[in-house]
Amino acid sequence: MNARIQSERSVIAGPVGAIETLTELPDGAPRAIALVGHPHPLYGGTMDNKVVLTVARALRELGCVALRAQFRGVGRTEGTHDEGRGETDDQLAVLDHARARFGPLPVIVAGFSFGAYVTTRVADALAVRGEPVAGMVLVGLAAGTVEGIRHYAPGPVREDALVIHGERDQVVPLAHVLAWAAPQNLPVSVLGEADHFFHGRLHVLRLLIERWWRATAPAGQ
Repeated sequence: MNARIQSERSVIAGPVGAIETLTELPDGAPRAIALVGHPHPLYGGTMDNKVVLTVARALRELGCVALRAQFRGVGRTEGTHDEGRGETDDQLAVLDHARARFGPLPVIVAGFSFGAYVTTRVADALAVRGEPVAGMVLVGLAAGTVEGIRHYAPGPVREDALVIHGERDQVVPLAHVLAWAAPQNLPVSVLGEADHFFHGRLHVLRLLIERWWRATAPAGQ
């Protein structure tokens, strides 16, 4: 890890027990709080996944307090996998904890794969609470039937959400995400030749996030 990045690993209280979190602080005063969800925990997903790390670091460099948390059953996070329901509750607990510490900053929610699906649920829950997010980043979103055994039906998202998918995603076919996005007239940024884990394309992923930030100013800058 880059020694210049101020990072903190800690455990906070969640709805069913401990939640292991990692917080990375920006170089200056925080512009926003960004929470990044990780891939499916039953298939090796953790908050240290390289795509999750790339998204979190990009948002930190843009001035966000970048938060990652292990989903249930991973690392020191207690509980068992709950197919997105309990994971949503835990992510909300992490955000509430961050707001108590850093104040009422704008909130950016982001995620990769299963974590992106959870992110859509977190945004929905915050909207119901009257606390809409300031921005969304969905990478390799789990949508439709994935690997023939799990089905995901994310709801509609804000019109300025950044959706990034690999042309040759072998886990979540691009067609599934396009079918989800089409009724919303939602653009999808497709990385040509990229697979689900964006091997060799992480620098492009970072660049897309930076461009999206400057175009949409999600933290009100």
